[in-house]
Amino acid sequence: MKMKNKYLPIVLFATLAIGVLLGGLLNFSNQNHLLVKNSSRTKLNKLIDFIDKEYVDDVSTDSIVNLTVDNIMGHLDPHSVYVPPSMQSQVAESMKGDFVGIGVNFYMYNDSVAIIKPVENGPSAKAGIKAGDRILYADKTKLFGRKLPSDSLFSKLKGKEGSLVELTIFRKSEGKKLKVKIRRDVIPIKSVDVAVLLNTTTGYIKINRFAETTYEEFMAGLTKLKQKGATSLVIDLRDNGGGYMEEAISIADELLKDKQLIVFTKNKKGSVQKTFATKKGSFENGNVSILINENSASASEILAGAVQDNDRGTIVGRRSFGKGLVQREMDFDDGSAVRLTIARYYTPTGRSIQKPYAKGNEDYFKESDSRFKNGELYKKDSIKVADTLKFKTPKGKVVYGGGGIVPDVFVPLEVEHGSEHIVYLLQSGIVGRFVFEQLDKDRKAFNGLSFEGFVAKMKTSDLYFNAFQKYLQQNGLDLRLTKSKAIVKRYLSAEFARQLYGESNYYEIILKDDVMIKAVLK
Repeated sequence: MKMKNKYLPIVLFATLAIGVLLGGLLNFSNQNHLLVKNSSRTKLNKLIDFIDKEYVDDVSTDSIVNLTVDNIMGHLDPHSVYVPPSMQSQVAESMKGDFVGIGVNFYMYNDSVAIIKPVENGPSAKAGIKAGDRILYADKTKLFGRKLPSDSLFSKLKGKEGSLVELTIFRKSEGKKLKVKIRRDVIPIKSVDVAVLLNTTTGYIKINRFAETTYEEFMAGLTKLKQKGATSLVIDLRDNGGGYMEEAISIADELLKDKQLIVFTKNKKGSVQKTFATKKGSFENGNVSILINENSASASEILAGAVQDNDRGTIVGRRSFGKGLVQREMDFDDGSAVRLTIARYYTPTGRSIQKPYAKGNEDYFKESDSRFKNGELYKKDSIKVADTLKFKTPKGKVVYGGGGIVPDVFVPLEVEHGSEHIVYLLQSGIVGRFVFEQLDKDRKAFNGLSFEGFVAKMKTSDLYFNAFQKYLQQNGLDLRLTKSKAIVKRYLSAEFARQLYGESNYYEIILKDDVMIKAVLK
């Protein structure tokens, strides 16, 4: 199923998804450039210099070097990668957990910058920017009708902390232009989406990646939930591709008792480093459930493995991705970086959950697609595990290595009448795009409506369900939604709630009929 790129959202200051390709980082950079006397290396340097000085045509030796580095990394494991400067700056920003800017979420909509929602309490919100506003100019730079690339656009809105930018705004709802001066400030990029109660005693925390601030965000959420009476905890790691393993280890420490093994790593020399829980755990006794799926990887698997192997809680969902490699980053002067696999990590029972990659990167990343074909996403019995990689937890529970974390409680892909494509579609950017366009047409339809009134309105009406079906057809997606009406309406309602009210309201709707949440509460 293909979707046109123009229907995928560009959301500034929303979380940058750190995929499994870059997950599992040690939280420091290796700045020691190793000097190795090697004739082949000398040969490479001489060749680059020779081309630079003597080649008959103009050629960028920088681009040649980049191709060379890419080719070298391509002969290593799938997670040893070269990250070019443009991508490295975005990744570093996301992993840092904040940036300096004006604080808005936006789409590029018909060649204009359309505000989805200002960040709560951010500079734009304080300056009076509203959802639906268009940014026409940043100072004297025209932003509409130019098809500016994302990095150029972002650079006009970001800047130094405390610096001023004057925006020229078109407010569609009032049909007028405004000039607004905004003082840039630090904008957090949350790695913990939400911390809410599912019932009077069960807390829920959704972690979208493991960044520098994740443990701090997690503890703030956990403290709030405990104060509200939570004695059980659900940690949602679905679609979390990893990040800094230290953050996952710190969270595991809060759940495990003193001196319980969290994880250990082993490098090429056979050196083993073990990490144990300390006495500081603030949630060592309540029930714990970890939600995972086929896109949960790396640091997510470290946390899930530590909980499972110590018999601390229940892993719910589907087999995780299977990334058990640890990377260290080496930065270059041009802003690029290499992330090199320097060790394997093992869960407390001694499992390596790294799936095979001997057949090359393409087969490695397509392995997740094969889970559709073999039925693994629908039946636990279809999960292929190697009996030779069988391990036992302290209480005698059998767990397996060799390819991801196998859940204790299996929950199949949320499918109604074989409509798995619809499920993935609903989790894509096209839903957010559709909802924005509907609100842009008639935002006044929701003016003054309480959240409770909104929920009732969406439940009793098929207006947006029918409009979404038509929207898909207009954009070349011939999918019939009738048999999946309930789940489609749930995702549409949740996205409307997110854009109108906020993130917690999105989760209030989306979690109500979530099959994994039902499995936990059952």
